Amino acid sequence: MHLEELNSKIANCHKCFLHKDRTQAVPGSGNSKAEIMFIGEAPGKSEDEQGKPFVGAAGKFLNELLQSIGLERKDVYIANTVKCRPPDNRDPRPEEIKTCLPYLKKQILIIQPKVIATLGRFSMNLFFPELKISQAHGKIQTKNNLCIVPLYHPAAALYNGSQREVHLRDFQVLKTLIDKMKNKK
Repeated sequence: MHLEELNSKIANCHKCFLHKDRTQAVPGSGNSKAEIMFIGEAPGKSEDEQGKPFVGAAGKFLNELLQSIGLERKDVYIANTVKCRPPDNRDPRPEEIKTCLPYLKKQILIIQPKVIATLGRFSMNLFFPELKISQAHGKIQTKNNLCIVPLYHPAAALYNGSQREVHLRDFQVLKTLIDKMKNKK
């Protein structure tokens, strides 16, 4: 299956009730051959309107974080745990995550990233349900031959300005991984 075909399936999905309130599904965007894949939790209002992940205020900060390590959105792939916006911007529910998980797994199989950076606890808990984001952020983990770096969600820095420096430090972990990957080529 190609990414375009999968995106079409996601766009037409009616497997849970989230489709009823969406403007459109948000499959993901970016480089389909990216070495780094970011996984957030759920689309917000701007994402629902534009059909792309991380285009609101948190997305602007994510762009800044990417630039801090020499990357742009075109260099990475960005997806979410759930593909439709939960009402009132609430957290995604376990049954919604479970329903969308096969889509995310297929995205990972198609893209075959060398590094997955989870943005927030919901995406981190897909891989490591026992971990707490406050303890795991910025620390390299491995699971099923995947290199996974849990990171705080960029929105955390919008609500708590002191989080900006934590985000910037954690992104340096990604830079170190990128540099190691380049040196192995």
